Amino acid sequence: MNPARRCSALFGQLCVSSRGGPVARRPFSPGAVVAPAGARCCHPGGGGVNGTSPQMKPSGVSNTAPVCPMGGSSSRLFGTLAQSLNSAPLAQPDVYPEENPDQELDQDLAEIDPDHLLRECEEALQSRPARPHRDLVFTGGLMPSRQKHNPPIRVMQWNILAQALGEGKDGFIRCPLDALNWQERKYLILEEILTYRPDVLCLQEVDHYYDTFQPILASLGYHGTFLPKPWSPCLDVEQNNGPDGCALFYRRSRFSLQATSHLRLSAMMLPTNQVAIVQTLSCRATGHRLCVAVTHLKARSGWERLRSAQGADLLQSLRSITSRYNSCSDGETAAGPVPLVVCGDFNAEPTEDVYRRFSSSPLGLDSAYKLLSSDGQSEPAYTTWKIRPSGESCSTLDYIWYSHDALNVECLLDIPSEEQIGPDRLPSYHYPSDHLSLLCDITFREEPHRLM
Repeated sequence: MNPARRCSALFGQLCVSSRGGPVARRPFSPGAVVAPAGARCCHPGGGGVNGTSPQMKPSGVSNTAPVCPMGGSSSRLFGTLAQSLNSAPLAQPDVYPEENPDQELDQDLAEIDPDHLLRECEEALQSRPARPHRDLVFTGGLMPSRQKHNPPIRVMQWNILAQALGEGKDGFIRCPLDALNWQERKYLILEEILTYRPDVLCLQEVDHYYDTFQPILASLGYHGTFLPKPWSPCLDVEQNNGPDGCALFYRRSRFSLQATSHLRLSAMMLPTNQVAIVQTLSCRATGHRLCVAVTHLKARSGWERLRSAQGADLLQSLRSITSRYNSCSDGETAAGPVPLVVCGDFNAEPTEDVYRRFSSSPLGLDSAYKLLSSDGQSEPAYTTWKIRPSGESCSTLDYIWYSHDALNVECLLDIPSEEQIGPDRLPSYHYPSDHLSLLCDITFREEPHRLM
């Protein structure tokens, strides 16, 4: 039986038969950790090794989990809430909805085991090659000592490539059309997320929020918020699934929501087509607040001044939102802005003015991925690599910015090599987007009274 058909019990209408790629899928391996011999990452509740969970464990503890049978009690979730691309498009909400949490799943629907779901993805992708192997690299060269009262927060940033754009507008001339088939590509996207299991997930170019990402991630314990572009190029594509936009998910067991702002970015006092979601979260483990923002700035060359103005507008909003008192876990209050993490596809190289605006902002932001470089000052050579009719494009456009005075970056997911990406670049049979996911573990910096 086709492996994708065997997984239909869980995914319901989301799963149809698999049309595979040209290569047999290798045994899945999400990435090792660059750390001292014998060291393991102990990110709580985090992602998987050897197809289970990328959480690093003490030496001698097996990373192998029992394989769950296909189907099971979770199958009702997707049969009830999910739709395939063959279904009628879902009604889209207002562009700027009220700041109410998204509707929760029915109370009688149990959470899905993420290890189970990861195996469902692997089963559906048996005919495709494995995703590039990527290592978690510790920024200080050594695995930090974990503190129970201050566990790391895993943040993932990813432009996942809107389905309508990938199939209808982007023109990836070296990517076979069947590699972009949503009925398989969605499993590659979910596999990447399930492998690393972030506490905070920031996505751009999401055009299957309501029929795929919201129900699936809600079943895994996440709360999600979606903000579409006022006008999305996806709407120009026949049989589209509605507009694309930004989505922000956080793990409910780790955070509670304090406030949400939906922003339409302006340039020279005029509203533009780009948006941002900003949420202030309260960390259940530490009591600290954390402000998280996700955005996607204007694309294409020639729009550098517009991107700079959009960035300035976002920074002004963030300064206002974070200028408040930050509550501590012991009930005291410490004056100062809420620590900030800003994720996004900025569509801007580090030489652009919008990058300089963020790196020199009074908010005290720094780019996490500079820590992968030997001098700590250089961005990766690329975060996106594609071939279009206009030529090959290899650029650094995606960033995770963080408040360097309030937060530590403990480790980052490294960037695949040119050989791993392959001669046809991205997207491909083994990677679902033209942008690479970025991921880091952050912790709150210890306050002086905690160190006494």
